[in-house]
Amino acid sequence: MEKEVVDAMAMQRALTRIAYEIIERNKGIQNIVLIGIKTRGIFIAERIAERLSKLEQVNVPVGAIDISLYRDDQRRRGEEIEVGTSAIDFPIEGKHVILVDDVLFTGRTVRAALDALMDLGRPEKISLAVLVDRGHRELPIRADFVGKNIPTARDEAIRVYMKEKDKDDKIVIVKK
Repeated sequence: MEKEVVDAMAMQRALTRIAYEIIERNKGIQNIVLIGIKTRGIFIAERIAERLSKLEQVNVPVGAIDISLYRDDQRRRGEEIEVGTSAIDFPIEGKHVILVDDVLFTGRTVRAALDALMDLGRPEKISLAVLVDRGHRELPIRADFVGKNIPTARDEAIRVYMKEKDKDDKIVIVKK
């Protein structure tokens, strides 16, 4: 049972708002790189970078990070770990890295991404941008840039659909 809570237009507005907030808080976009957490975080990072480029006439590097080896919950559940590849073809040393993900829930994905990122270099600063913050944190992690706050019950899940993968843009709440 799915209930749509964000349509394509509202998703567009949320991503545009994140782009404006990034510009405002950083007084421009110099020294900024975006790194999307696989899979949908990459698509969100690319869309934000596109908006930043249109607004500031500067191309922001976008990379992709795979966190499979850094997840603590998959090993605990005894799941087979399928390792993907990261694609970051620019230095992160001394840069302001903005990690980008679709949904912030317990904070464990972000913790894994931070570990993976630190293995690649030492950024000057790391911020977090998420399309949806749904609450229920297990770790002391918060997003710096949030598209939508969507409170959920523990027995619900948030699904983000994106054209690049799902042929549609929307966010739904699913009863588990």
